[in-house]
Amino acid sequence: MSHSTANFIALKTIWIKECTRFLRIWVQTLVPPAITMTLYFVIFGSIVGERIGEMSGVGYMEFIVPGLIMMSVITNSYSNVASSFFSAKFQRNIEEMLVSPVPTAVIIAGYVGGGMARALIVAVIVTCVSFFFVEEIQIAHIGYVILTVILTSTLFCLGGLINAVYGKTFDDISIVPTFVLTPLTYLGGVFYSVSLLPEFWQKVSMVNPVLYMVNGFRYGFLGQSDVGIGIAVSVLVGFNILFFAAAYYILDKGIGIRS
Repeated sequence: MSHSTANFIALKTIWIKECTRFLRIWVQTLVPPAITMTLYFVIFGSIVGERIGEMSGVGYMEFIVPGLIMMSVITNSYSNVASSFFSAKFQRNIEEMLVSPVPTAVIIAGYVGGGMARALIVAVIVTCVSFFFVEEIQIAHIGYVILTVILTSTLFCLGGLINAVYGKTFDDISIVPTFVLTPLTYLGGVFYSVSLLPEFWQKVSMVNPVLYMVNGFRYGFLGQSDVGIGIAVSVLVGFNILFFAAAYYILDKGIGIRS
């Protein structure tokens, strides 16, 4: 058996294991995002949206749909890999994988693939939920929709893996979502256009990487963005390279895993 065939089998095995894991407990992994996003649509879209009217020239409900989909992608990408990898580390299963002939990049790709699968399924569910609140969802640039959702999901899968490596307890993997992801997401232009902010806060918002993800995704749907689409894609690609390099280094060296 060639190395490429063996690596493909290893990759497929890890990916299937990860997908089976979250599909087996779908009531806990796929249903809650649908309920949460429904509440967002009802409260922010229907109730608040009727008072706001339009945002950046489109109906408020249409404006927040891409942001809410991206929010669900970010949350589920991160939580899936963080919880799965930490569980494997906690049970000392990951050590067997690291000492096996499977390349580090294949291990990372397997976990990232599982996280992306869950995130994309949730994204489809949230999109279906949005049809109950929006008559029609327009897609201006399907290529940017696919590109930004894949890059964003990959980025937060890698982030979840890195956090799981350094986490000492199950509580440690919930710190980042609570104190980092949630504030960045809410301040990332999901519910508003950055152009409405005072100039100073517009500049501060430009430091938030989630802003580029949300606006890149919104550009794919509505054809408009608060930031240049080229800059948004560049930021996503740059962070992906950085996070992959970090994840590869710490796994290859066994940092936080091998005793």
